[in-house]
Amino acid sequence: MPGFVFFIALIAVGITVWRLVTPRGGARVHDVEGRRIGPGMGIELGRGLPVVAAGIVLLLLLATSVRVVGVGHGLVIFNTLTKGFRLARQGVAIVPPVISAVQDYDLRRLEYTMSGVSSEGRKRNIDDSLWSPTQEGLQVGIDLTVWHHLDPAQVVTIHQKIGPDYEEKIIRPAVRSVIRLVISEYAVMDVYSSKRAQIQDEINVKIKSLVEKDGFIVDEVVLRDVRFTPEFAKAIEAKQIAQQSAEQMKYTLEKEQKEAERKVIEARGRANAIEVINKALAQNPNYIRYLYVDKLSDKIQVIVSDQNTIMDLKGILEGRVR
Repeated sequence: MPGFVFFIALIAVGITVWRLVTPRGGARVHDVEGRRIGPGMGIELGRGLPVVAAGIVLLLLLATSVRVVGVGHGLVIFNTLTKGFRLARQGVAIVPPVISAVQDYDLRRLEYTMSGVSSEGRKRNIDDSLWSPTQEGLQVGIDLTVWHHLDPAQVVTIHQKIGPDYEEKIIRPAVRSVIRLVISEYAVMDVYSSKRAQIQDEINVKIKSLVEKDGFIVDEVVLRDVRFTPEFAKAIEAKQIAQQSAEQMKYTLEKEQKEAERKVIEARGRANAIEVINKALAQNPNYIRYLYVDKLSDKIQVIVSDQNTIMDLKGILEGRVR
């Protein structure tokens, strides 16, 4: 609203200048050649030049008072005379020159990354992972990204109390504090694998409750990676190798046990079969002779002479003929 009033005032001044330099009506005196003459003409021009100069200066001031606020941005304007603040949103804004101090804020979603990879984090060429002790006291490094944006209704207050470097003053310290608080409540293997999603959700809740009351809206905190000290990383690798060996040994033992069980079952089956056969032979002794004869070749003709003798009749006959 003050900018609009200032703009109207500049227009009024411009109209006044235009009326001053515009020739007024009245008696005009001309020479014989038709040129206008008059004793007050030089005085009028002499008074008009400063007015024209003032008008040009005012127009330049008007031009410099027009600011274009980018899409998704907000311009905080501080009037040094009235000591008042206002926020101009995207588009054209009128900013009174000389008496105004301005600061541009990006109101879109911003990304703040802390990473051990030098090309990823906000702070380049350093290990910016958040190192924190776990429940056992072991150090783990957390790489994460914070997506956040400003509440437009709180931008003026943020500018007055914190300033444009709010990420370094508020977002980063809040994230570091919450990370250390949450990680210290979990065991190292929980952080490494099983409860990682639960940890991320808890971090989100705590950071949001910590900073959103001041106008900083946290959209999401994403855990990108979990890092360990080189010694612990080697210990984890050795443990995984041992677990794989144990799993392989367990598989081998189970396989051998199943094979032994199969052989026991097979032996029991054979024993049961022999027991059945023995019972059958006890009831009918001639059954074994039948089985023996049944297994002989079809070309053999046999005669059972007694219980202990089996003769090949065909073989005997063929021998006599020869």
